[in-house]
Amino acid sequence: MAAKLQNARAKSDICLEYTAMELSVFSDEHYMKEALKEAHKALERNEVPVGAIVVCQQQIIARAHNLTETLTDVTAHAEMQAITAAANAIGGKYLRDCTLYVTLEPCVMCSGALFWAQLGGVVYGADDPKRGYRMSQLSLHPKTKVKSGILAEDCGHLLTEFFRKKRN
Repeated sequence: MAAKLQNARAKSDICLEYTAMELSVFSDEHYMKEALKEAHKALERNEVPVGAIVVCQQQIIARAHNLTETLTDVTAHAEMQAITAAANAIGGKYLRDCTLYVTLEPCVMCSGALFWAQLGGVVYGADDPKRGYRMSQLSLHPKTKVKSGILAEDCGHLLTEFFRKKRN
């Protein structure tokens, strides 16, 4: 009887722990949903729908989305905009204690900026096998922790639909 009770408690603890993780406002999924909100803003402007946020000490300190068409600037990617906004928010160029959440794997240009900003973490949704930074020999700062695939389907679907509509 004692063994059954202990097993039931262990299962209960696991369920509670899992539920708590899903409901956490500090989860990667929560922050990626915020980045997706930015991607939708880009979509409304007829920009490639990529969104980014920067989180520092569990607070969103910067929000951005692609503005390359709006600004007529090929460097106005969501990540570049987010890095600039975050650096302004903290008053310094190094973002060691911050994490960037972006809906698409950063390109080579953005990965260079992320390297120099020395972000503590980069979390991205959809892979970009054609233009993502992993296709090159470049990498992010050695101390930057990278996580991929967070809400990848949602992030990828938004991009796929955008380009499908552009082609038709």
